[in-house]
Order: sequence, then structure tokens, then C-alpha cells
Amino acid sequence: MPRMLDVSDEVRAEIGDEEADRLLVGEDAPRSYDCTSCRTPGDPENDRTSTVLFVGEETAVLAFAHATCIPSQVVSVSEEQLQGAVRSITGDSPAPQVPAPGEGPQNVPGGQAVLGITSGLVLIDGALHPALVVEPTAPIARPGSTGPGDDFLPLLIEQGFIPVTDTAELPSPLNGWSVLLAAGQLHAVLQPGADGGSPVAWWQAHQALSVTDGWRAAVNKTQRVLIYAAPVGSIGQQPREDLLRDALDKAAAGGKLVAASMPLAGTPGA
Repeated sequence: MPRMLDVSDEVRAEIGDEEADRLLVGEDAPRSYDCTSCRTPGDPENDRTSTVLFVGEETAVLAFAHATCIPSQVVSVSEEQLQGAVRSITGDSPAPQVPAPGEGPQNVPGGQAVLGITSGLVLIDGALHPALVVEPTAPIARPGSTGPGDDFLPLLIEQGFIPVTDTAELPSPLNGWSVLLAAGQLHAVLQPGADGGSPVAWWQAHQALSVTDGWRAAVNKTQRVLIYAAPVGSIGQQPREDLLRDALDKAAAGGKLVAASMPLAGTPGA
């Protein structure tokens, strides 16, 4: 009997009391699973386990994760993302391999833009931290602005991001924001919804982005992701993490870097 299975109230509301109770008594729960976050094995009889319900436009899929990775929750994703996650979870086909940065029209403060996202590990105080570096491919204008200026950083500062002057310091937590990692891949960066509603995607991958085993191991240890953002032309596509760190240092020295730390989706902010 999976005594260590957690079904949150929001998951129960979606799947119904009968199905939730069947899971809790072990009738429909797996004997083992690959964690939908870290992709390592789990056992609901011995590991604290979360039920995670992925909901698309037409499909819903129930998955399982270590409770230490993410709590039981409902995650809204696009139908395309959900089908990709299903293939990855079931092993029906290889997970899509998409090189970083991920590109596509993204909702950002100030309207639509193309954001590049690169994943990497950043060394701070002798510990490796999982990081995402965000850089638009064009200037971001403030809504209603008619000038050619770039308001990307001011808009993010208004959202709670903090200017970085020293990359050796850990960025401050940003409440309400989170990173969605599902089936071991990066799906979205979420921001608070309007008027306290459900989180919405600030950045969302057109196809889930693969991250390295080292990056996943680091996020499983820290349970937080560092998000660095810089204006177009500040970072560029760096082939190595040491070069990426150098680019971050230069952007910080030039006053062109903001950052925040945020948990995995559904994890309470610090």
C-alpha cells in the first residue's frame, strides 16, 4: 500500500474523490515510477511521492514525482507540450532534442518578443547552482512607447528582479515566480497571474528543452533555479559555462544584468 502518496486538494478536485481514494489505497498507484522532475526511480511505498496532473486543452495525464522534487499539483500546459511529455514519460519516442537557447514568440513585460534561454551551472560560494540566462533577440519596448529604447531591464526590475553588481552573490528569491521542469525537461518560466490568479507563462518553450544530468542533479539539490536576464547583445551564445560566466560578469560590471532565484513550479517561495 502506497502510504507515502500525496494527492493535493486541487488534484483531487480534477480527478474526483473516487479516483483519488483508489490511488491512496494503492489500486491505481504504480509500484515504481520515474520521477517526472528528476527522472530518477521512485517507489511510493518507500518514497514520499507527489501526484502531478498535467492538463492540456483536450488531454490530462497523471504523473508521479518525488515529493522532495515538486509537490502534488495541477500543471496547465499546451496540448503539444503535453503530448511531448507523454512520449517522454512513456518512452514511446525519444524526448525532443532542442539546442539552447530556445526561441519563439514569448510573452514578456512590454509585449511579444523572442527570448533566448540558455541553461548552465553557476558556481557561488563553492556550490554549483542551476541557472537560466535570458536574453531577447531584439530590444523590448515599454507598452505605449514610441521610441527605439530598450526597457527590458526596467520592466523586469518592476516585476521584482534585482540588479546584479556581483555574480558571486546569490540572487534574491522572487515570490510568485517559478520554473516548470517536467519529465526531466524545461517547459516554462511562470509568473503570477493577474489579481492573484493561477500562474501564467512568462517564457514557454515551443518544445521542451533538454537540460544536462548535472543541471538536473543541481536543481534537485537546491530546489531553486537562478534566473539571469540581460538586454539584447549583452551575453550571446556561449559554448562553455566558463565563457558564459565571463559574459555574466561583464554584463554585471556594465550594469546590464538583473537576476532572481525561484523554486520549481508549485513550490512555496522563500
